[in-house]
Amino acid sequence: MISDTEKPVISSKETLTVSTLNRLAKSLLEDRFGYIVVEGEVSNLAKPASGHWYLTLKDSKAQIRCAMFAGNNRRVSFQVENGQQVKLTGRISLYEGRGEYQLIITTMEQYGTGDLQKQFEMLKLKLKEQGLFNSERKKEMHSRYKHIGLITSQSGAALHDMLSVFRDRLPLTTLTLIPSSVQGDNAPSELISAIKDANKLASTLGIEALIVGRGGGSIEDLHAFNNEDLALAIDASELPICSAVGHEIDFTIADFVADLRAPTPSAAAERLSRDKDEYSISFEQYYNKFDRLIEQHLKTKLISLDAFQQRLKQPRRKLSESAQQTDYIESQLIRIITSRIKDTRTVLNGTQRSLLSNSPQQILKRIRLQLVDLRRRFKLSSELEINKKELHLAQLIRTLNGVSPLNTLARGYSITTVGEDNVVRDTSDLDIGDQIHTRFNKGRVISTINKIQKDNSTNNNK
Repeated sequence: MISDTEKPVISSKETLTVSTLNRLAKSLLEDRFGYIVVEGEVSNLAKPASGHWYLTLKDSKAQIRCAMFAGNNRRVSFQVENGQQVKLTGRISLYEGRGEYQLIITTMEQYGTGDLQKQFEMLKLKLKEQGLFNSERKKEMHSRYKHIGLITSQSGAALHDMLSVFRDRLPLTTLTLIPSSVQGDNAPSELISAIKDANKLASTLGIEALIVGRGGGSIEDLHAFNNEDLALAIDASELPICSAVGHEIDFTIADFVADLRAPTPSAAAERLSRDKDEYSISFEQYYNKFDRLIEQHLKTKLISLDAFQQRLKQPRRKLSESAQQTDYIESQLIRIITSRIKDTRTVLNGTQRSLLSNSPQQILKRIRLQLVDLRRRFKLSSELEINKKELHLAQLIRTLNGVSPLNTLARGYSITTVGEDNVVRDTSDLDIGDQIHTRFNKGRVISTINKIQKDNSTNNNK
């Protein structure tokens, strides 16, 4: 930086060309300012074929044009886009051709990336000194687990990738999802809770190992996996944990603490499962080994027979018996081998049929058939019950009609009452002068008693 006394003196009467003026202005700017750090938002980003980058850095009140030449922008580790907040290091200059003031960029970082990287390095050093990265603390992991817990986002691509790999390699592996957010302020506590829950349920569900992970992203996206409490939870887990965070180039604190680090979620699924073709190869190897053992056993027996034959004066009978026994043993061995192979194929076929029969489509098909059968049985039962009720109702109607007074009236009888309600059953219920009502099948008659005659045909005048 030059002092005020060192500034070039230009006479007001001196006439300058535009080129000279711009060159002097550029010299003043570059000499006055050294390397500076500026924060702002990227806009008007251009990446021409030359490999250089041109952009505008702005905030809410001002903007400045910037250029980053190819030799420097190759070192940028993230995808630069319009709208991103960045931190630029560079020097002030002036583009003489247009007289434009600009910033020549030497380095570019995402806003906040530097702080997160420092936190990452400090935590990494702290945990390393505590011994959390030591190999003797790590539990051994293999590829023969029957039940694996997946701790990741239930809506993320990582879950679908792992499920696809397990389905293609070994569909018999049981998978249990313990969902957790994998990004944001709540992600570390949710991941810790998921690990603890998995350990509590391990004996009940039969979980043997865990995969903790997510897909790739920026250092901000993966920040949840650079948490000290999460690192301690991974170290304290009784279940072995495979960390599968981001892409192959991404490393987090969880990767260093975990018992196994996989570069991607898909790679974790591959490492913790065996390919079904390996089982076929192993079976074939066992079969060939068994066949060789049988052949070796038979050869040994034949050698023994030859030795006996040389030692016996009359070996034919013994040899014949031994030959028969050998043939029997051979047939038994062949039968056992064939039976074992058949049983194994039956188990494999049964497992395949079980997988097919327990698919959602088959389950829905069986439920539909059960629903149709229930409807048919309900309809038949309803019809039978209605018929029974109708028959019973008809019987009740016939019984009611049989005892109904109206039917009695219809056969030529009548009912006599004193007043409207008191039925006359005997002449002793009547007195001379009483008014009686006689009801017929159709209509009624109202009368006055003038004379009452008893059954003994004596007249009784009252």
